[in-house]
Amino acid sequence: MNNSINRRTWIKSSLMAMGTMAVAPAFALPKNKALAAYQPDSILNEHIPMFNYNEARIVAKLNANENPYGPSPKVIKAISDSIALGNRYGHGEAKVLIDMIAEKEGVTPDHIMLSPGSSDILEKVAFVQFMNGGNVVSADPSYMSLMNTAQKLGATWKPSLLTGDYQHDLEAMAKSVDSETNLVYICNPNNPTGSITDATKLKAFCSTVSEKTPVFVDEAYLEFLDKPEESSMVGLVAEGKDVIIARTFSKVHGMAGLRIGYMVALPERIESITSKVRSTMGLCVTSLNGAIASMKDPSFITSCRNMNTDCREYTKGEIASLGYDIIPSHTSFMIFPIRMEGQAFMKGMYDSGVGIRVFNIDDKPWCRVSMGTKEEMEIFVDAFKKVTA
Repeated sequence: MNNSINRRTWIKSSLMAMGTMAVAPAFALPKNKALAAYQPDSILNEHIPMFNYNEARIVAKLNANENPYGPSPKVIKAISDSIALGNRYGHGEAKVLIDMIAEKEGVTPDHIMLSPGSSDILEKVAFVQFMNGGNVVSADPSYMSLMNTAQKLGATWKPSLLTGDYQHDLEAMAKSVDSETNLVYICNPNNPTGSITDATKLKAFCSTVSEKTPVFVDEAYLEFLDKPEESSMVGLVAEGKDVIIARTFSKVHGMAGLRIGYMVALPERIESITSKVRSTMGLCVTSLNGAIASMKDPSFITSCRNMNTDCREYTKGEIASLGYDIIPSHTSFMIFPIRMEGQAFMKGMYDSGVGIRVFNIDDKPWCRVSMGTKEEMEIFVDAFKKVTA
């Protein structure tokens, strides 16, 4: 499929391929105050609930890409046993975890930095790279945390639309890199589309572009793949490439509320952050021991991955049977266009006890739903049929 060259071409090719919605006659800037996280150059915005709802009535919380099965029993025990250590700093535990991660990723410990989740890494890298301005290149739509922080610091964002099959347009992104580019950001698998970019092409891109500027690859959802190591860019770091990898224990490990993640990068990139702020000081001993236990429990990760895939295939089949086409997902969520006004759809779902997210892409509403348990996905499907009837 040909690469997109502008917003209208991207959304037109995408919706024609799906055949579920009419294409807007022209790109328009959303003026609805219910839309948030708006970027002037982005085709992506999010609906914010303009209605009251009771959180206690949500029976299927499918709006935050959380793992409904975790943390594992071994993690819970490790955390429970660690509470008695709460009067001590977790520097020793941090070293143990760093050593474990370094061995897993095939690098030395000085290539690893821990953090309270991967969002902290995104923001810290943005602060370091854009203190003096510059620009950041990324896909659109994609996860906007790093770009938002960079722009608040005075940087400019150079978006590049996804291709018609929802991969990163690597050729266009490479052409966007100039002397002012301080970072290229890639979320793979991508959020909110759930799509993945070909690993071979991405490795070639990262290898070449990192000779000019650092390339940040956000792999938060990588472990939902059957063979995640084959799609990871972490091997490039071991080769000495200026590539930054972010991972998190929030997703498949089921530790979102425990806040722990890590970064793999060249030692000088790690030092550029740790020379300004301390990393492990922000971590608690309970979360550290929980992460250690989770890394020792690969069977739990495999189980979560398999159940996620089963629920994703079930939900995809049910929604597709109603005439909707979903972007093929490689993550713990899926997104698809809906045929009613976004705010009304969101209210109907919340009134049915189902929490979801609604985004506008080119001023058209899309539903993003996280994968819960099979029972929760059945609740979602039933509510969706009722609300959209």
